[in-house]
Amino acid sequence: MKNNYKILVVDDQPDNVFLLEDRLNKEGFNVIKAYDGISAIDKVKKENPDLILLDVMMPKMDGFEVCKALSSNDKTRLTPIIMVTALNSTSDIEKGFEAGAFDYIKKPFNRVELLARIKAALRFNETNKLYLELEKINTFSSTVKKTNHEIKQPLTLINLSVTALKRELDSVVFDKNSAVKRIEFIESAVKDILNVMSSMLNIKEPEVKEFLDNLKANQFKIGAETQSLEQPL
Repeated sequence: MKNNYKILVVDDQPDNVFLLEDRLNKEGFNVIKAYDGISAIDKVKKENPDLILLDVMMPKMDGFEVCKALSSNDKTRLTPIIMVTALNSTSDIEKGFEAGAFDYIKKPFNRVELLARIKAALRFNETNKLYLELEKINTFSSTVKKTNHEIKQPLTLINLSVTALKRELDSVVFDKNSAVKRIEFIESAVKDILNVMSSMLNIKEPEVKEFLDNLKANQFKIGAETQSLEQPL
């Protein structure tokens, strides 16, 4: 797990960006900045931030549009987005969540609430990543079991064919046609095994040790962050 989280701050007002950057830097976060929606999308793709603090009211491309674009892209849809805006109507909040926002914080915000919401989003994202890794491990395990079953059948056929060939070689009258048929069975079974093994090459083995290390680190980090939230900031 990374020691420092990377947060993208998006706002068309430089003063607002500076204020957030100052507060986040003091908390040990790495801050990336963008001053409009289009450059924000570009920064997300290039920098791969852990979290996005996104203003809503921006020219050309507002926060709702940015949120929707990122949430609909497979490469960026898992990045949590917190909408930061002065808009506080129920319809605006609903619109933000429908666009794919993880959370919503109203301006002006206080430092405690900002930090609490950021940490909640980061904890959720870390847990979600671990869940996805677990799914990969489960999928890999199921594939291995299925492959084992698919290989066992042609191996049985090979074994039976070899046994039959040995028996025919020991017999007084050698049946060439029967032997050829047995060899064809073996060739067919070998091809089946090779096809199964070829399909396995396309499956990336999950890093189980890395997953377990991340799980332990994540549990420790969640406990530490919970304690820090209980202390005055």
